[in-house]
Amino acid sequence: MWNWWFWFCLALCTADQFRDEAVRIMSEVPLIDGHNDLPWQILKRFNGQLQPTEANLNYLEGTHTNIPKLKAGYVGGQFWSAYVPCDTQDKDAVKRTLEQMDLVHRMCQTYPETFLCATSSSDIKQAFQEKKVASLIGVEGGHSIDSSLGVLRALYHLGMRYMTLTHSCNTPWVDNWLVDTGDDKPRSNGLSKFGEEVVKEMNRLGVMIDLSHVSVATMEDVLYLSQAPVIFSHSSAYQLCPHKRNVPDHILQLVNKTRSLVMVNFYSEYIACQKEATLSQVADHLDYVKNVAGPEAVGFGGDYDGVEYLPTGLEDVSGYPDLIAELLRRNWTETEVKNALANNLLRVFEEVERVSNHSALPNENFIEFSELEDSCRTSYGYPNHSHQHQPGALTAILTLLLLYLWLL
Repeated sequence: MWNWWFWFCLALCTADQFRDEAVRIMSEVPLIDGHNDLPWQILKRFNGQLQPTEANLNYLEGTHTNIPKLKAGYVGGQFWSAYVPCDTQDKDAVKRTLEQMDLVHRMCQTYPETFLCATSSSDIKQAFQEKKVASLIGVEGGHSIDSSLGVLRALYHLGMRYMTLTHSCNTPWVDNWLVDTGDDKPRSNGLSKFGEEVVKEMNRLGVMIDLSHVSVATMEDVLYLSQAPVIFSHSSAYQLCPHKRNVPDHILQLVNKTRSLVMVNFYSEYIACQKEATLSQVADHLDYVKNVAGPEAVGFGGDYDGVEYLPTGLEDVSGYPDLIAELLRRNWTETEVKNALANNLLRVFEEVERVSNHSALPNENFIEFSELEDSCRTSYGYPNHSHQHQPGALTAILTLLLLYLWLL
């Protein structure tokens, strides 16, 4: 009886020791998370409004993220996802993306004591010093630029600092992960020629290239083409869970070679390939990425508020210290932990900034009109395409009505 009690107390005290150590380290180097979909939840629940009482981020319920949870999780930097679904492609994707980016800016304006909108690595460090959450914008899906380098540049000027090249749909210039499952047909077999221009312009601007959600062929094309390191903002290790959203070993080796970064996703389906997962299994993915791609290649991309199923022990953003305690228990060094918390992302961001070249003239290449869905488009500026007015819905309805009456 006493022997059992001794070992129980020893285990409990040791557990507290690791968590205390995690809190100490995170107080010095807060965590930067690569992907959080809180703006999407605010759009769905409050139509993007922050001022209603129930939308107050100090008291917001029913989400993985609010201000008290962020503080409890020692989150010091967050890439907020400006996400709009694939069904906006060729429609109002640009407008809806701008509204989501505006929402992030309004979060900073509404809660200046908590959030500091950031657009550079130095801004993140300033937020750390001020004990605020550096709030950056990641645009999730290349359909948000509507195949336009001009729109890409405009989003950069409005604060976008990474773009996920696809979501769960192809664009006219790059293939998404569903190509690898057979649920989507390849369109570009990775990057098209215009897709290569997008990558080059992102390098020139200093926008991080995010390869979560893309096909393996796209990963390969970008890792060989990009002049700067890239990120996977919310993906896990394919070897541990063979889901096509995860990163296979040969890509992890390219991540190591290019000094790039994999920010591990917490979605249970990507961690355990089922609805149930544990904090320990998330640590397994972090271990695996560290061992295969190197300790400078690992980070955190929880995907909070963008997924339904989360591991036990990581139900919301407040659970991060428990995960760090588990890494310490697994003999991660303090340097390795601090690198994963923030320093790896800061290094990649700084290298992306160094590669950027704003003195070079903007890329003026354009995608061929024939490669676009043109039912809702005008063709101004394209040679050999005279703009034609498309009949509106009202005209079409009246035409059908007249035809019906004539048949009577």
